[in-house]
Amino acid sequence: MGGGRRKKQHFGRIHAFSCGKASFNGEHSRIGGPGFSRVVYCNDPDCLEATAHSYESNYVRTTKYRLATFLPKALFEQFRRVANIYFLICAILSFTPLSPYSAVSNVVPLVVVIGVTMGKEAVEDWRRKRQDIEMNNRKVRVHHGDGVFEYTKWRDLKVGDIVKVEKDEYFPADLILLSSSYDEALCYVETTNLDGETNLKLKQALDATSNLHEDSSFDNFKGVIRCEDPNANLYSFVGSLEIEEQPYPLTPQQLLLRDSKLRNTDFVYGVVIFTGHDTKVMQNSTAPPSKRSKVEKRMDKIIYFLFFLLVLMSFVGATVFGVTTRKDLENGRMIRWYLRPDDTTVYYDPTRAPVAAILQFLTAIMLYMHFHKPDLHMYYEETDQPALARTSNLNEELGQVDTILSDKTGTLTCNSMEFIKCSIAGTAFGRGVTEVERALAGRKGSSKSSLAEEVTEEESHVEDLTEPKSLIKGFNFRDERIMNGHWVNEPRADIIQKFLQLLAICHTAIPDIDEETGRVSYEAESPDEAAFVIAARELGFEFYNRTQTSISVHELDPIYGRKVERAYKLLSILEFSSSRKRMSVIIRTEEGKILLLCKGADSVMFERLAKNGREFEEKTKEHINEYADAGLRTLVLAYRELDEEEYVEFDKEFTEAKNLVSSDREEIVEQVSEKIERDLILLGATAVEDKLQNGVPECIDKLAQAGIKIWVLTGDKMETAINIGYACSLLRQGMKQIVISSETPEVKALEKVEDKSMVVPRKGELKALKESVVHQINEGKALLTSPVENSEALALIIDGTSLAYALEKDVKDLFIELAIGCASVICCRSSPKQKALVTRLVKERNGNTTLAIGDGANDVGMLQEADIGVGISGVEGMQAVMSSDVAIAQFCFLERLLLVHGHWCYRRISSMICYFFYKNIAFGFTIFFFEIYASFSGQTAYNDWYLSLYNVFFTSLPVIALGVFDQDVSAKFCLKFPLLYQEGAQNVLFSWLRILDGQ
Repeated sequence: MGGGRRKKQHFGRIHAFSCGKASFNGEHSRIGGPGFSRVVYCNDPDCLEATAHSYESNYVRTTKYRLATFLPKALFEQFRRVANIYFLICAILSFTPLSPYSAVSNVVPLVVVIGVTMGKEAVEDWRRKRQDIEMNNRKVRVHHGDGVFEYTKWRDLKVGDIVKVEKDEYFPADLILLSSSYDEALCYVETTNLDGETNLKLKQALDATSNLHEDSSFDNFKGVIRCEDPNANLYSFVGSLEIEEQPYPLTPQQLLLRDSKLRNTDFVYGVVIFTGHDTKVMQNSTAPPSKRSKVEKRMDKIIYFLFFLLVLMSFVGATVFGVTTRKDLENGRMIRWYLRPDDTTVYYDPTRAPVAAILQFLTAIMLYMHFHKPDLHMYYEETDQPALARTSNLNEELGQVDTILSDKTGTLTCNSMEFIKCSIAGTAFGRGVTEVERALAGRKGSSKSSLAEEVTEEESHVEDLTEPKSLIKGFNFRDERIMNGHWVNEPRADIIQKFLQLLAICHTAIPDIDEETGRVSYEAESPDEAAFVIAARELGFEFYNRTQTSISVHELDPIYGRKVERAYKLLSILEFSSSRKRMSVIIRTEEGKILLLCKGADSVMFERLAKNGREFEEKTKEHINEYADAGLRTLVLAYRELDEEEYVEFDKEFTEAKNLVSSDREEIVEQVSEKIERDLILLGATAVEDKLQNGVPECIDKLAQAGIKIWVLTGDKMETAINIGYACSLLRQGMKQIVISSETPEVKALEKVEDKSMVVPRKGELKALKESVVHQINEGKALLTSPVENSEALALIIDGTSLAYALEKDVKDLFIELAIGCASVICCRSSPKQKALVTRLVKERNGNTTLAIGDGANDVGMLQEADIGVGISGVEGMQAVMSSDVAIAQFCFLERLLLVHGHWCYRRISSMICYFFYKNIAFGFTIFFFEIYASFSGQTAYNDWYLSLYNVFFTSLPVIALGVFDQDVSAKFCLKFPLLYQEGAQNVLFSWLRILDGQ
């Protein structure tokens, strides 16, 4: 911002209670029980009690092998392949007198193949070893007694050590924050290496340790931590710190994870609780499931067939030999010398073909990775992210994709929210036009249609209002009625004021002030939250400061007609969670009123309104439906006033729940929050636009032309998902829609009962719902076979409740038959588990190659289930990328990845393998035919060394060159004629016919 130095407000994700109040309720505590048995003696890791616990050292090893175990483990890996075991048996048999060739000529090819592969493994492992050495030898300051901190290597840290980490240093192990350079014992942490999120996290130490600001403070410090055992959950932690026999609860707010970095804080002190492979980052370092391409699997089948062919040819040869030589025996010895086993041999050994096939297949892949540099057309300059293949054994699979399963938010869209419309007191504000509305206008007809004219009029009106504010990220709102302070002249100005105050106060964002310009920006936990705070600022309510107990806002006062500073006392924060679908803050105004401000999804907010708080309900619902039709994400805003007694009672329960040392602490907190978030008064609703990424409609259209089916699995409402489908060309004009929905009055009533968890739904109701879903699926299947509908492309849209029944064992066959017959499928309100189950179902029942693409942690299951997982490196972190096979920065890069690189790779590898087997079969049969004229005596036609080196050296270069450099058409033609992709999707290049014809 103007290049000025920034001043960060050193107060962040604040809770209304003081961190670290003594826990006074042990009813729910599980510390010491199963899964919660870790005991850490702070500042005394060598005491007698500590030595009774054997914990991991802090030495981290990511190598696959050790020096002493490399040879046996690497050999074991090689001989896990059945083919290699067979080659080994043949090599052993070559040492017997019956062998036609020298043992060396049989052993050398096998040794070369295994040696090259083991050499590749060794080089890769040595690179990992060097990285391990560098990391383990880093140094950090550790307390060695008498208040003296000395530099110690990371590998020498022990559980219980007190460490001092300084600004921009990485945490050497998992630590509990004790204190920092700030009086409030806060620190900023960057977790990019863990989850890819670039926004800084705030951590806060316990009150009981916050005064330990000096090295000398730790001279006599002692404490005992009891906490959960090592696990992979990055976002949870349960434990307690006992100081002078007084326990204090520990939460994720005090946990500093290994490989995260200290930022904007001079130093922190922490105690080591998890070391080495017990740390959460190492617990998360498991590799994704092993995947093999269909081409490689088919090559295995060809090799097995060649083994069978070898046995058959051997049997034929031995039988004919026995028949033709039955009269040549004299005293048990052949009369003709060239028929004697010790002087001759069996004919050509085809086992050398698969040995060299594997070698050349791997060599071609490695050379391809070396010679083909990253494609600059798939480089995203904004985030400096190139396309990255995280595994090299699925390249050719990219050319055979039949179905793509995609997430929506952050994958098809930018996950960069813009505040564009809102409904306040039953009045709709905001004149922006969304991408979905433009697409709908185009779908409804020409510019002469009423909708198109309306959109054109809106756009021209917005252009008239265009001003510098249009450049503000997160704010695309235009409405002169409430901008520039004009809201004070509106009939319901009091409601508008409350609405904007709620936007400015109900959040956990951190203000960031440019000292030169005074401009305030924000670091928020989600793009939605950032958009709300920015909108409040632009509409006259600027949140600019946060302390441990207050939030300060510059807001326009309608009485004085100017901005005034107001400080609201922050009493409690009721945090957002996916199960609650809402968040609230409780504040005390300068006038002494206690207010609960709440924002959340319409599905949970309307049912919490008071009877006298529903004045604008019908109008607000109408506007929410309109916003959903426009592809916008909506939240409902409401508030209530609390009396002192009610708040005091709640605060007591809430603080007690927050201070529990228990694994079910969050559940209890939610139960307490549920009691206070009721009898709300409706203010209105917000609508933010998550714009489509550049090139998404064109990309989807091109993939559809290539014959690839596209499924979208989203958590959005059905109306929103359908309209987004039109905007991104997933749904097209003239496409027949098959809608499977559970939206009936009976089902809605049932869902409300289930959400409230008040009663168990009756079996009869569930059975009726399931029968309804089955009936709708059967109706859809009838359309597939209908001659009238056969000419039309079909699209299937199904909601989450119906999908749950469609995935049941006795229904999923019907569902997948219908879905596979449709050109596009949209699954709405899908949970992460449903995404993974749908992907597995498509992969297993369809039999063709599936590709899943997503950007968030909720997409990991889907990516790992698919044949190919593509992760998008977006703003939701790196968990999807870490679990993927290929990483890209934008969805539109999928077009080039599949239609160009997928096509080339499939063609290269398939042609290479067919070429390889063709030349070997042709060569092998020349020897077989020679044996016909040699009475199948096994008389050699070629020198044994020539036979051994024929594949490995003499004929390998042309095959490998074909597999690395072949390019049938240019990238431009691949994109211009997408139907070329069907060559791989239908697997026309990899067949026995091509092998035998030598095409």
